Amino acid sequence: MPLLRGLCSSENRMIGHFTDADVVMEYINSNDLEKLAPMGTSCPDHFLRTKIQPLVLTLDASEDVSNAEEVLKKLEPAFEQYRKEYKEYYENCRHDNSPAMRDPNPVIIIYPGVGMFSFSKNKQTTRVASEFYINAINVMRGAEAISTYTSLPRQEAFDIEYWLLEEAKLQRMPKEQPLSRKVALVTGAGGGIGKAIADKLAEHGANVVLTDIAQDRLKEAVGTYPRDVASYAVCDVTSSGSIENAYKSACLEFGGVDLVIHSAGLAISKPLGETTEKDWDLLQNVLVKGQFELYKQGVAIMEKQNLGGDIISIASKNGLVSGPNNVGYGTAKAAQQHMVRLLAAELGGKGIRVNTVNPDGVIVGSKIWEGDWAEGRAKAYGITVEELPAHYAKRNLLNEIIYPEDIANGVFAFVGLLDKSTGNIINVDGGMANAFTR
Repeated sequence: MPLLRGLCSSENRMIGHFTDADVVMEYINSNDLEKLAPMGTSCPDHFLRTKIQPLVLTLDASEDVSNAEEVLKKLEPAFEQYRKEYKEYYENCRHDNSPAMRDPNPVIIIYPGVGMFSFSKNKQTTRVASEFYINAINVMRGAEAISTYTSLPRQEAFDIEYWLLEEAKLQRMPKEQPLSRKVALVTGAGGGIGKAIADKLAEHGANVVLTDIAQDRLKEAVGTYPRDVASYAVCDVTSSGSIENAYKSACLEFGGVDLVIHSAGLAISKPLGETTEKDWDLLQNVLVKGQFELYKQGVAIMEKQNLGGDIISIASKNGLVSGPNNVGYGTAKAAQQHMVRLLAAELGGKGIRVNTVNPDGVIVGSKIWEGDWAEGRAKAYGITVEELPAHYAKRNLLNEIIYPEDIANGVFAFVGLLDKSTGNIINVDGGMANAFTR
């Protein structure tokens, strides 16, 4: 899916859809595929969604696709030929007043023995394109059962595809949102900061894949989005296999991934003498090792797509500021922050930006504060748990309570606005002078 998505996105980034429904498999594995697929669809409603004909891959169903470079060498000529033929179709049929040629990449891609892929500007459009081509399959099957299937003549098809009134309708479409055509995977998105980040990205047009270790929270969270916007995958970031499965889910659902935000976390507040090896390992595994494996696998997908991308670490003010009873958590957060710097230096040449958002004092709506962390912090500051929100608001320069939505705004600033920024930190803490990075 990421390889096909990258090839289909040579002009515009696309969102993917996949189906191996019985009706599709019967058609794409049939003796008639070679005859019927090039003929194109017969109904205007079909090819306006699917283009006049699909691209049929010549890869064998048993092909080893683990070597991306080798697979690309086999795929690229087929895409180049498809674009060439579409341009010829346009030039041969165009009129003096025809609209400019549209994206020449295929919408429907058939992989015999495997299934049918579709790629378009958003999930709803690409899903509907798939459904329309299935309707075309049913027309072909019905026609062939009775006599012989016949498609529309190319000129007639062109006159409909590039009909001036159709072009006028396209020109009146609303402007795309800043994160349209992008896929985001967010860890710890079952609630709190992670869910707020997913909400913000979806609000600005992204497809979001919510991951968390709690399936019940994920099911409830994903139910808050309209159809074709979000999906979820149970993911334990301490397990590379679990991360791999989450990415597989994202690729099958949307075609790949463009934004990776590591928000999953926990907090343990103890003095040095009370911090156990178990405490230390848990913080390192979730915050540091989890981030490393999440980014390693995410970058591998981004490289296959060759579309760049964004990686965001949700770290903490505690990675910059020394404080009591915080050796395990603060050390892990500092490691997260420096990993971002290292990866930003490494990945910039590939168009992959890597940045950090540092929250502080996000008490309301944060999952971390539901546990022992709140008691530990209250003890460290000599106050009660009930006094924590007011304490944290008063200690920042702006005297502001920090909410999960504020952290989401910091993430959006990086992925939606600051497209020439990498290796940077945004502190979303109301202003903490001792956490100023410069």
